[in-house]
Amino acid sequence: MINETALLESKALRDSALERTEVLDRVKALSLLPDGMHVTTAMVATYFEVAETVINNLLGRHRPELESNGLRVLRGSDLREFQELNLSFSSEGYPQRRSSVAVWSRRAVLNVAMLLRDSDVARQVRTYLLDMEYMARTQPVDNPVHSDATSLDAHIDQRITHILGKTVVPMFNALIETSGEHRRELIALRTGVQRIERRLRQHNARLQRLEGPREDRPLAGVMAALDAMNGAEFEERVAELLRRDGCTAVVVRGGHGDRGVDITGRTPDGRHLVVQCKRFAPYVSVTSPDIQKFLGAAKVLHKADVALYVATCPFTRDAQNVATDGGITAVPRALLETWASGTELDILG
Repeated sequence: MINETALLESKALRDSALERTEVLDRVKALSLLPDGMHVTTAMVATYFEVAETVINNLLGRHRPELESNGLRVLRGSDLREFQELNLSFSSEGYPQRRSSVAVWSRRAVLNVAMLLRDSDVARQVRTYLLDMEYMARTQPVDNPVHSDATSLDAHIDQRITHILGKTVVPMFNALIETSGEHRRELIALRTGVQRIERRLRQHNARLQRLEGPREDRPLAGVMAALDAMNGAEFEERVAELLRRDGCTAVVVRGGHGDRGVDITGRTPDGRHLVVQCKRFAPYVSVTSPDIQKFLGAAKVLHKADVALYVATCPFTRDAQNVATDGGITAVPRALLETWASGTELDILG
């Protein structure tokens, strides 16, 4: 599977993912200007939770690529017309007298997410892109030609390398042995051919690394599937995981009158189990008050032996401490991915 480093470093890979602009809103709402199509540099910085200078520096380094994906620097009449169409434009930190202003399309913003290294929001966007790419690759297709394209390219590289190494280079060796007048030119040509051979080998090795599976990310599409669910679907999925791991009498109780818990049941060894499910956006965190509220419902109202707080986002440090002190098992995003991928929760054993 393609990894995050490859996405950061390869323009070709970034270009292949630029149509998936919907991932921006899955991670965090992207506010647009009144034209419904563009954002300012300040708005891009706000979205990625970085300083505006960081975005400007990125623009300076990757301007041709960003412009090819919808970045525009407006001046003169174009700028005046754009400001008239976007009445709140000047309130975004750009005075009417400014000589030029950069405006960004959604594709350009997604492009930033694939270039910006030091932003948690950008990392979340890249995670979604990788998850969606993984799901697309693992779904069966009717036409195997496209799925075999990479292996075909690798096979061609190997054939060319074989011909260069086994035929062309030996031919130059023989000519050099018998030639006097053109010996220097032949040696230079042979060196060039050997350089091409080495580059083809390196290219083939790089393809294998980029396209090969990653052992540390065996089921990257798991979280994309969970994030795509609504609250009720997520509760049902958690109930399925509990049943998979041997829990009995599992009942989904989410909704009005649930007395503060979403799922009840019994662990495999018969302990009373209650679960709270929160399908939050990945950039949100479960806070201490959230845990305190569930703690009262789980321990006082339901007198639970085992209480799980399952979330599609991380927990704050205070929330984790309150959970530990109160006997609540926190299941944050990272642990949820592992659980949903087939590993049982220790507390259920």
